[in-house]
Amino acid sequence: MSRIKLVTLDLDNTLWDVDSIIVQAEADMVAWLEVHVPDSLALYQSDTLGEVRNEVFVRHKDRTHDLSFMRTAVLQAVMQRAGYAEAEASRLAQRAFEVFFEGRNRIVFFPGAEDMLTALAERYTLIALTNGNADIGKAGLATYFQGAFSSADVGVKKPHARMFEASLEHVDVAAHQAVHVGDHLVDDVQGAAGVGMHTVWVNLNDAAHEGDVHPTHEVSDLTQVAEVIRRLE
Repeated sequence: MSRIKLVTLDLDNTLWDVDSIIVQAEADMVAWLEVHVPDSLALYQSDTLGEVRNEVFVRHKDRTHDLSFMRTAVLQAVMQRAGYAEAEASRLAQRAFEVFFEGRNRIVFFPGAEDMLTALAERYTLIALTNGNADIGKAGLATYFQGAFSSADVGVKKPHARMFEASLEHVDVAAHQAVHVGDHLVDDVQGAAGVGMHTVWVNLNDAAHEGDVHPTHEVSDLTQVAEVIRRLE
């Protein structure tokens, strides 16, 4: 039996470039706002948006780890400022968020990502661990992953230990039987190592090491991931 039983993977900027996806999803949402609530769009695209965001973040400082909730709350606050009653603003904000969320889950994999996931899924249990709000079902990842935990689910963000412990408890494996794969030295590598997991740092852009963080393995190409994990066995 394999010594490594569980592989957890970060999503954004590990399997795909999140910035380009968010830009397009935002454009889709703006197009919807322009048709359905142009008065709200004017506020959304004005300097007032920063003020609204600050107010929402202060009001919901205990929910900042939940990106879907926060984006929807900002949209609702904008619409209420534009004159909509609370219930109508809530309905419209939810609809606008749905348009955004559809685009947010229209992912474009980095080269080698799909082959890597296929190879890993044949050998290990895969769990997604993300501080973002990508949905493995909507993004077409359910064939690879047996589960997913987001910061919204757990109530804290990586590198908090609870994010990693949630996956270990879900599969009922010890930390030394698990590997976490991610692009962020602190959120992914330091966080996973802190609970005793092996780590693979996905460094696609030749980033410099920060501080005293040492991944078990470092890769510059996603096609290398399956092999370095096999070496751990």
